[in-house]
Amino acid sequence: MMKQLSPYKNLLLSLASLALLHPTHIAAAVVPRTADCHSHHYAGPTNPSFETGDLTGWTVVSGTAFGNASVTATSSYWGGPFSQVGKQFLWGILHDGEPAVGELRSSTFRASSVMSFLVGGGYDPVNLYVGLVRENDGTLLFSQTGTNDEALIRIIWDTSAYAGQNVYLVVVDTSTVTSWGHINLDDVRTGCDALGDGGLSFNVLGQNNQPPQTHNALSTPSLYALDPIRPQFHYSPYQGWINDPCGLIQWGGKYHLMSQFNPAAPVWGPMHWSHVESADAVHWSELPVALYPPYPNNPLDTSGRYTGSALQDKDTGALQVIFTDATDTALHPDAKPEVVSSAVSSDGINFSLYSGNPIIAAPPPNSPSGFRDPKVFWDTTDSSWKMVIGSGDNNSGKVQLYQSTRSTASQLTSWEYVGVLYEGDGSTGTMWECPNFFPIDGKWVLFYGGNGLGWYEVGTYNGTTFTSEKRGLLDAGPDSYAMQWFIDDSGRNLAITWMGNWGTSKWPSRVNGWAGTQSIMRELFIRDDGGLGNKIVDEVSLLASGAAKSLGQTNVHGTVTVGSSNTARLQASIDLVASNAPAFTIELFALSAESVSLVYTFANQSLTLDTTQAGYGQAGTWSAIIAKPADNILSLDILIDRSSLEVFAGDGTVMTATVFPRYQESTDIQIVSHGGKTVFGDIVLTPLGSAWV
Repeated sequence: MMKQLSPYKNLLLSLASLALLHPTHIAAAVVPRTADCHSHHYAGPTNPSFETGDLTGWTVVSGTAFGNASVTATSSYWGGPFSQVGKQFLWGILHDGEPAVGELRSSTFRASSVMSFLVGGGYDPVNLYVGLVRENDGTLLFSQTGTNDEALIRIIWDTSAYAGQNVYLVVVDTSTVTSWGHINLDDVRTGCDALGDGGLSFNVLGQNNQPPQTHNALSTPSLYALDPIRPQFHYSPYQGWINDPCGLIQWGGKYHLMSQFNPAAPVWGPMHWSHVESADAVHWSELPVALYPPYPNNPLDTSGRYTGSALQDKDTGALQVIFTDATDTALHPDAKPEVVSSAVSSDGINFSLYSGNPIIAAPPPNSPSGFRDPKVFWDTTDSSWKMVIGSGDNNSGKVQLYQSTRSTASQLTSWEYVGVLYEGDGSTGTMWECPNFFPIDGKWVLFYGGNGLGWYEVGTYNGTTFTSEKRGLLDAGPDSYAMQWFIDDSGRNLAITWMGNWGTSKWPSRVNGWAGTQSIMRELFIRDDGGLGNKIVDEVSLLASGAAKSLGQTNVHGTVTVGSSNTARLQASIDLVASNAPAFTIELFALSAESVSLVYTFANQSLTLDTTQAGYGQAGTWSAIIAKPADNILSLDILIDRSSLEVFAGDGTVMTATVFPRYQESTDIQIVSHGGKTVFGDIVLTPLGSAWV
């Protein structure tokens, strides 16, 4: 039987001595010692890429999950390419289906200083993993599960502590679930060959490379910097999963960002509220978890504290959060699945649940699709607190409207139903989530999530019902959902969006133990065409970590290299009249093997984001029409952050995407003018640093 060895053991031993090191040496001390790959380089297992088309060199130890039928040359699935090396790979579902269990063992080989392999399939660290076992005592030295995606991702292990010892790989499937109950494997490499292709270096990924967040000598910025795909100036959890931003507010002079959070795993689960604060809207420091699920001792209970809003009680000055209490009715059949509850904090850290919860005990009639995500706002039409809640029926999404009774003793815990604020036509879904409703620039804006997309409606409001005049997408890119709005002390309408979506399985960061990122702080405004626009807040300039590089006025014929960075701000202005090229492209995260393309076509004023050649992330193209500016100067403001991209056009259009490069060298920024010249008034590249303080 394999004996379990904590994947953090060697890292902890190394960290124990870090206190004696100069701080500049800390980051290098805890990552795999890839520079030593030449010191011990031995052949790996027999048939490391399954190119024989069967399990030659591998032994089925037990069960029916694996067999010769597990080896396949299938190249793609519903979510895109498998990205195998060569033709064949091990697809754990083929031999006997999802519920089948079993164990596969490689031939014995000597451990090199480093090794790597491609893994895919279900996320389940206990029941689905590729492991490295020491032969003489059966100790499991390392293990790695999949990502709930069929696509294969490169994992690198620092095996130098075991160099020269006899080891073997195991592929373990003890999962009986009928969805994501299998594991995939391909292209096992050892020694220096494990670290790259053709002179390019793989990004070092894998849960075993992530040191624990506590009990080490690293500062938060240094710890977050170790992970090559972790954004540096956007909020992400160190470990675990986040989705919707919630409880977003400026209170007590600090910006507070809370998020739907599962600390136990990088997948959705029993929802907590993570909590960070900022003095300037762009630098963050971590606070304790604000809200915990109601049944934290039962990991099988998915009951949780769903999305909600924060406000300052005008009577008491307290920070109050109002949220959805969601109950797992499979375990609690007598409970309502979704009600509205409240909690209050006097210090902005510790929250006490209201003793009279729930404050809304049941949804109104005709809400069969759901009832969640309350967002409180101050109604200027009658000077009262009101609240919108997402809902829907079998035909359309809708937003329910409530009004506070304004009793001082109630702390905004007494609400009465007003009616349906707004109802859709079915084209944007039959359940609307995360509604926000607020006045801005003489109009009222409603936005919500429906059919997996973020929608806005701009129109008028009479105190009880909303009339839409214009509808559009909040974000023209693939990775934006559940945006939340608030007004800060200076009166700005600000928002943050979850840089993710439910329509994709592409969460490659799961191999590092985390998933989910929140956007940069954005300022909202009404565009010239009457739609809702976004722009970067001015405080982003505070993230600059060095001097800006300006190219000045530049006539681009062919290709111009702007710089090389994956944590930067790129600002460009284009003279639409002086340019005569049909199109230009900004290449980001670029090198010979991969890149993200941002293409502007002059004739139809379209901006297209193309990620089809970009690493491990979601592949596709997304386009938007950019309104022609009155001065004929197109402006683009682009944030590049290791695995994320936010593109802001001058008219208020925004495109958000997550990008996960395979190679460390994928940092080039180039501009290509196609078939003529593109005239740039200026091109400015500013390096940006960590948001963590």
